Amino acid sequence: MSSHPEFPLVLTVPGLDNSGPDHWQTRWEALHPRCERVELGLWDRPHRNSWVNQLNLALRRAPGPVLLAAHSLGCHAVTAWAAMEPDAASLVAGALLVAPPEVDFFPLDTRVSAFSPTASAVLPFPALLLASRNDPYCGQPAARVLARMWGAQFLDAGALGHINADSGLGDWEEGWRLLTQMVDGAARPAAGVQAVAPAR
Repeated sequence: MSSHPEFPLVLTVPGLDNSGPDHWQTRWEALHPRCERVELGLWDRPHRNSWVNQLNLALRRAPGPVLLAAHSLGCHAVTAWAAMEPDAASLVAGALLVAPPEVDFFPLDTRVSAFSPTASAVLPFPALLLASRNDPYCGQPAARVLARMWGAQFLDAGALGHINADSGLGDWEEGWRLLTQMVDGAARPAAGVQAVAPAR
């Protein structure tokens, strides 16, 4: 499916410190020809406005509406961009928001809290928010609040930590299926992912 010429470009949006070689985002980029990373820069000391600007440039250079696969702090870059961009609905076909951290009450790392306040606008494109039951950066109750705030469907990913390289997901085929189902507007949960009612 992902090699079909009409399949949307997938842009991965990593979080703090970028995504390493064993991260599912990096694996997707190697596996799927139409999957590329947004080079946000300032990976170890992110600046929200800079990340938003880099994301905006990447989306405007893309050949048509894209699918976004964001992880961790990258989710907040996506939602901050969408809240400020009047053309967001025409540039993005859908977004997979994986393990967004809680940025408003996270004093342990000023690099994360620098993305506060959380963008509160409902996303103008379909979105799925996946949250783990044992994510050290955001509990599921807080993740459900984010999903409601952004108008995203909430999906319970089970106990997968921060849903990163340490989670041992490999190529994370279930996540890719969730993302690609958004092409047909059928954002159904893949095998192994428990869904709950949309958080609208």
